[in-house]
Amino acid sequence: MKTKIKLSVLALSLALAIGIQGCKKDEPLTQENTKNLPTRFMVDIPSSLSRDESAKNKSTQSDTLHGNQIYQHINTFIWVGERAAEVVQNIIIAISTHNINQAMSFSFVSGEDGRTKNAVVVENSVYEGTTWEFEITITDALSQGNADGGKALQVFWNVSPIKGIALLKPYNIDRTEFVNFTDPMYRVDYSEAGDLGYSNHMFVYLIDLPLANPLVDPYSMKSMKMFAGKNGNYIDVIGNSNHPNAKFFTTQTGFNYAFVASSEQAANIGVAEVGLPLSTLNSSDRVVLLKDNSIKNVFTTQIYQTWPAIDSVTVASYLYNTDAPGYFNSNGFIQGGVSPSASYNSIEARMNLLSPYNPYEVTNQTLTFK
Repeated sequence: MKTKIKLSVLALSLALAIGIQGCKKDEPLTQENTKNLPTRFMVDIPSSLSRDESAKNKSTQSDTLHGNQIYQHINTFIWVGERAAEVVQNIIIAISTHNINQAMSFSFVSGEDGRTKNAVVVENSVYEGTTWEFEITITDALSQGNADGGKALQVFWNVSPIKGIALLKPYNIDRTEFVNFTDPMYRVDYSEAGDLGYSNHMFVYLIDLPLANPLVDPYSMKSMKMFAGKNGNYIDVIGNSNHPNAKFFTTQTGFNYAFVASSEQAANIGVAEVGLPLSTLNSSDRVVLLKDNSIKNVFTTQIYQTWPAIDSVTVASYLYNTDAPGYFNSNGFIQGGVSPSASYNSIEARMNLLSPYNPYEVTNQTLTFK
């Protein structure tokens, strides 16, 4: 009895991180040309929770579904969200070379797709009921007549304290690299205003990612919402990713990977809990999302539905190390269910106050430029 649980990682973020370099001018950053732009736009998440583990998740290596092949997914999903935020931060640094200090407009030729991009800076811009000190909108010049206005990037921000919203459409940023990625968009909200009980926090939203052929990879991601907040030495992470074609032991398809996690930055250790609710589930109840739909509960139920006569010893062996929560250190996942030491007590207590998002809302979330 074997199952493959693999993940299609968002190459989008990696390519963008490289591609945006084409928008830079060959001039150094100075106090003058960065003073009106945020110098930070993301929360750094410890490697105990954020790391690319996709290569290790290609398939199980035995008939035992080891916890590392379940819990390592949380490392990769958080890593994807963090990389998306990092791309936004890199773009802002690139924009800063254009001396943004007032309402202005300029054009440049992208070094990646060779297309002209137009940039417009507006002061005191209103978006989602908030007045922002600055807004910059970058469009693909030849696409401005399209339904999406050719919008590639839009950033709204305040300088002090740093707070802002960034929206990106990769297709309009680099038409060469993302010629087949016409629909994906993502958004990053970042704040250092001390709201929500954190010194700084961010939200990351991804939508309309292209799905792989379900016969090749049924676990590819369509959308995602993630929150990360820093408070002193602690960083909390909440998120859902939507996988419309995902299935496990029955023919039922469409699951969210819903998770909460907390970490201690200095010690680089973390604790996480994961649920597998249906993507259509309309609930924000923590018990429903993480207890009723825990990995172990969902898998146990489906295994017995498919193999009613299977003996409990075999099932218990197969589900070894899938107990919640999962414990992590600088090398990634350690074990599930039982704490490795008392050093995890404080972060485990923090995690118990966190809850994932409503799967139905994440599945159907939309993003819109101004």
